[in-house]
Amino acid sequence: MRRSILFLCLFVATKTFAQTQSSTEAAPFVSVNVPVFVLNHVRVVDGTGTMAKEDQAVIIADGKIRSIGPAASLQPPAGALVLERSGYTVIPGLVGMHNHLYYTASYSMQVGFHGEVAEPGLIIANTPYSAPRLYLAAGVTTMRTTGSVEPYTDLKVKLRIDANLMPGPNIDITGPYLEGPPARFAQMHELTGPDDARRLVDYWVAEGATSFKAYMNITRAELAAAIEQAHSHKLKVTGHLCSVTWHEAIALGIDDLEHGPAFTDSDFVADKKPDLCPPRAVVDKTWASMDITGSQVRDLIGDLVAHHVAVTSTLPVYEAGAPGRPKLQQRVLDGMSAESAQSYLTARARIPLDSPRTALLRKEMDFEVAFVKAGGLLLAGPDPTGNGGVLPGFGDQREIELLVEAGFTPAQAIQIATENGATYLGQYDRIGTLAPGKQADLVLIKGDPSKNIEEIENVETVFKAGIGYDSAKLIGSVHGQVGIR
Repeated sequence: MRRSILFLCLFVATKTFAQTQSSTEAAPFVSVNVPVFVLNHVRVVDGTGTMAKEDQAVIIADGKIRSIGPAASLQPPAGALVLERSGYTVIPGLVGMHNHLYYTASYSMQVGFHGEVAEPGLIIANTPYSAPRLYLAAGVTTMRTTGSVEPYTDLKVKLRIDANLMPGPNIDITGPYLEGPPARFAQMHELTGPDDARRLVDYWVAEGATSFKAYMNITRAELAAAIEQAHSHKLKVTGHLCSVTWHEAIALGIDDLEHGPAFTDSDFVADKKPDLCPPRAVVDKTWASMDITGSQVRDLIGDLVAHHVAVTSTLPVYEAGAPGRPKLQQRVLDGMSAESAQSYLTARARIPLDSPRTALLRKEMDFEVAFVKAGGLLLAGPDPTGNGGVLPGFGDQREIELLVEAGFTPAQAIQIATENGATYLGQYDRIGTLAPGKQADLVLIKGDPSKNIEEIENVETVFKAGIGYDSAKLIGSVHGQVGIR
């Protein structure tokens, strides 16, 4: 009798757990969920920058990589699910280092022809539903939000993903922008001084933020206070700067600088005023005349490397300002709401054919190659902002393609987007490369991106801690949603 009652209790408990699991928003997208499985006869690009290895078997057990080796000699464990994937490539899960849970195609609708912004400032639409799904679908298994306009929403998204209640990557939550006046965005707090910067850091650490980002109008004193306070919590600070130069930020102890100098560094602007951001056109004109091989840029690179300051490449958002770039993709337009698509196409059509961004994009690429050759830690992320042409996930793939255009090999570009991000986040022992003992965060791709980098877009399954998610289903679930939710 006791055994019957115990069996009944276990049956009810198991059924209840199964119903709970199947009722989550993540469950419909799971395509592989077994304790032990093998990706057999695959090509492996391990994230270390080395050449691809052909005809490999990857054995996954209990959410971790058990072994990787030649398929001819590596025996699948008894009872394992064997997935024959000849012609496919496995890479580590991408580590997106300039990603957001918001989207900005509406910029072009809010900014007038002369650049004026109506009160109370630009409003950004958060996309906590569509963005996590697109990131995961594209192979992003870990990401940093790199600036938040709705931090409580971002924190809730992270908690829901961690509880397996919704699909998405593991998230490093960056607190609200550390910005001074005049902020162009209505959702940004304007710092009132160093004490306010310390207060903001302390408050958001207590709320759950795990990194911080300084923005364009912060003062040196405020940035110094924010860095000191974040470091006291053993957290890092990055910056999209302008009012503070890169050399100044390096001296203050910043950990990372966003976008690259051709987009954000005001070091070489003539008559630069302390703590004031020069006009965008002035920064562009200054960098248009800079020699990447010259002593000033070499000294900047040397300063970055000597102080172990990383640089985050965000080539897709920079590319969006160049005429005719990127080539329009139907999958990108399909992901957008009708209004977002129209806004983006309108903004794209307004880019003048003689835009300086074409030359500056190449200059930024050359800087990034030189920075890595000098020993710098280059990170990767799409920054889905600007005119709306950069979408979550798709933009991460485009970033890797543009790194190859810059001059990196496909294996090096994948390394920048995987191992380097894991290294910066202090998670290299767990993620970032494919090696026995590491978490099974990996991407299964149809084709060979080690030879044709555009095939990195052909994602079939994304594994996060050994659970496989169907990429096509995730993308299909947000059709026409980007810009709405």
